[in-house]
This record gives sequence, structure tokens and C-alpha cells, in this order.
Amino acid sequence: MVKYFCNNTDIKSAWDHVVAAFWQRYPNPFSTHVLTEDVVYREVTADNRLFSRRLLMKTNRLPRWAERFFPGGMSRSVYIIEDSIVDPVNRSLTTYTWNLNHTTLMSVEERCVFKDSVEQPATTQLKREAWISSSIYGFSKPIQEFGLARFKSNQVKAMKGLEYALSNLQGETPQRLLRDTVKDASEKAKEAAKTLASAAAVPQKPQQYV
Repeated sequence: MVKYFCNNTDIKSAWDHVVAAFWQRYPNPFSTHVLTEDVVYREVTADNRLFSRRLLMKTNRLPRWAERFFPGGMSRSVYIIEDSIVDPVNRSLTTYTWNLNHTTLMSVEERCVFKDSVEQPATTQLKREAWISSSIYGFSKPIQEFGLARFKSNQVKAMKGLEYALSNLQGETPQRLLRDTVKDASEKAKEAAKTLASAAAVPQKPQQYV
């Protein structure tokens, strides 16, 4: 069973500006959990599309219940691969991201498509999809619920970070950081963590093999 997330957003900026901001969105005050970013490969394809692969290192504070699934000394950092394709002819930017480690506990795959809006001038349409899964026996469902809640929280922060980068590119200093929206999403993630903690406290019946 995999948890699926889909969201459509209109960004009130021209596609060219959004693409430029995409490459300059780190660091920003909303994504302090992103520690490093490195371009590991880049090429212009035969059909004049720009393909890039980046390696990002992120960290998220683990809830107490998750400690039981991590052996002592194991890194809490998460390594993320981000593939992106910029198509200047069709005016689209497509990104694919997935985590390289801790995949048994949780695997998160994301696809984002930024397209120039045909109907609305100076607007970019963003479609964001995510697939969240876990292979922990007896806890996969609550872990996926927690992962979905955390993903929703982080994607709100990601949008705020992109808006922050856009403001900087346009020479505007944001008057205030809209942390209220981020706080609301973070509270939902905490609620899911409490649910999972309760599930973890219930003894699981061992699996029997015939």
C-alpha cells in the first residue's frame, strides 16, 4: 500500500522567473533542514533540453517513536537525488526526487511539473505528486500516515522558500516570513506522530509462517 499525494497550484510569476528562482531557492529561511546541494551531472540533450542531477542532504528531527527503528550510530541525514529537465520549447520544468537511504523505514518519491499557463498571463502552473511507502512490518500504515503529514508540511515550506527566492530575484525584500501557514502544517505532522506513537505502543502479533 502506498500513500499518494497530489496538489495543483498557480504561481503568480512568469515561468522564466520561476525556473530562475528554482535554481536559487537554497538557502532560505523556510528550508533550514536542507544542509547541502551539489550538482553531480548536467547536460544539454540533443533536443535542447537541460538535464541536471543534484544530490541534496537534508535532516529532519526524528520523533521519539522512530528511534527504535534506527540502529545506534546510524546517520539521521537523508540523501536525496533530484533529477530535473528544463524544456524551453514547451516551457516546462519537470523534477523527480527520491531518497537514497532509510528506504526501509520510508521511501518518498516526488514529481513536480512547472508549466507556463496558457490561460493566465505571467502565471506558472505547478502540479506536485508524491508516493510514500514503508517496509516496516506491522507499522507501515501509520508510518505512511506520518510521512504524508510531514510531506504536506515540507511542501508548504518549499512553496514559501520558492516565493522567497522569487522575491529576491525581483528585488523585493519579504516584509515578513509567513510562518503561520507553516506552523499549521507542522501541527498536522505532530498529530500524525502522536497517532503513530500510540500504534507503536501496542504489542504486535508476530507473523506466523506455515
